Amino acid sequence: MQDLPPCPKCNDAYTYHDGTQFVCSSCLFEWNGNEVSNEELIVKDCHNNLLQNGDSVILIKDLKVKGSSLVLKKGTKIKNIKLVNSDHNVDCKVEGQSLSLKSEFLKKA
Repeated sequence: MQDLPPCPKCNDAYTYHDGTQFVCSSCLFEWNGNEVSNEELIVKDCHNNLLQNGDSVILIKDLKVKGSSLVLKKGTKIKNIKLVNSDHNVDCKVEGQSLSLKSEFLKKA
């Protein structure tokens, strides 16, 4: 199986190659594989340190999780983060739940 790139518009992994270009099956965005920008995503923590995929971070504030009774406590260490291009720009797992967090509430460990 080929390793196809995710959609640059919606970041969905369900894409396919139709012979001339890549197509996202979710949002129907079409792009040429050569046109995908090689810009690296720049995400900074609350102290303006650059974050990278796989970094460990620490929460600087108690955060309530929407739709759940879970509260993430200040000082919680989160390992192996993934950076994404959205308003909640850090994907991670905390206590077995996958969450998206804003980098402004994190500091690099």
